[in-house]
Amino acid sequence: MTLRWLRAPFDVLAIFTGAKSFVDNPVLGSAYLNRLGLHAWRLKAAHALAGRRRARLARMIAADLREEFDRDGTVQVRGLLPAEEFESLRSSLLEAALEGREQQQGDTITRRVPIGPAMRRRFPGLDALLDSPRWKGLMAYVASTRSEPLYYLQTVFGGVVDGPPDPQLELHADTFHPSMKAWFFLTDVAEGERPFTYVKGSHQLTEARVRWEQTRSEAVLRDGDRLSQRGSLRVTEEELGDLGLPPPTQYFVPANTLVIADTCGFHARGDASGPTVRVEIWAYCRRSPFLPWTGFDLLSWRPLAQRRAEWALAIADRLDRWDLRKQHWRPVGARRALER
Repeated sequence: MTLRWLRAPFDVLAIFTGAKSFVDNPVLGSAYLNRLGLHAWRLKAAHALAGRRRARLARMIAADLREEFDRDGTVQVRGLLPAEEFESLRSSLLEAALEGREQQQGDTITRRVPIGPAMRRRFPGLDALLDSPRWKGLMAYVASTRSEPLYYLQTVFGGVVDGPPDPQLELHADTFHPSMKAWFFLTDVAEGERPFTYVKGSHQLTEARVRWEQTRSEAVLRDGDRLSQRGSLRVTEEELGDLGLPPPTQYFVPANTLVIADTCGFHARGDASGPTVRVEIWAYCRRSPFLPWTGFDLLSWRPLAQRRAEWALAIADRLDRWDLRKQHWRPVGARRALER
């Protein structure tokens, strides 16, 4: 009881952060407060601020790509790099044995290699790509912030182990506020190879979406699944029609394609009938949604920004040793990207 009261001020302050878990915070998860409109207020405020930030970042992105994103919630750029430049980068990354971490979700293994200063020095083409104005502009606009994303070389091995269904196959929103994930594919993603799947237009905060979120926030602790209770709300394809949304689109794309998405929109990993593998440069950015400015982020200062992905793993390791948080990413040593 004492601990709960000590935590109470922090639970209240979390209203004004990106905290999303209904089950871990009794304020955010309160059916009574959410019935009064707490979750809906956070939703509307976060989206309104993101819209204002994007308006100030609009000059950083080409008009056609901006229109595509504003309409769909995703941007797709095929042939991002010149063919020779891409092949040089692709072959160097695929052939290198790099220290990585793996996590299993269902029958899927995801391996990540954090992209830090040493890796950027080793692969100058990668460093040039991540520092290019076009790349930075796309990331900033979709993320609604100029904060530097976290970058990883990521391999997804689907259907390679026994396990329950992969939770990433379910349509879901990562959180209640606009956020960004990006995939620059180093290998082709063909039909049936667990492609990125997105419900176009689901990033837009319509009245139907607000009502749906309000209803879910009131009942999620009573009859929601574990991941929804932690703030990543699941949605069925049958519900999409009631929300005025189209069926999901699967992104079958060739290598050298960049796909960026606002992951408050509904998305998933496509299913497959057999084992699959894909390799990508994966980017992630989720800053506090209630900041009105687009910059002023100390962690985006270059000496810090390029080390954040590595530091995140080191912090998780330390918390694991202190028994404060279970570490799900296990070291697997140096391996090539396509090597199991």
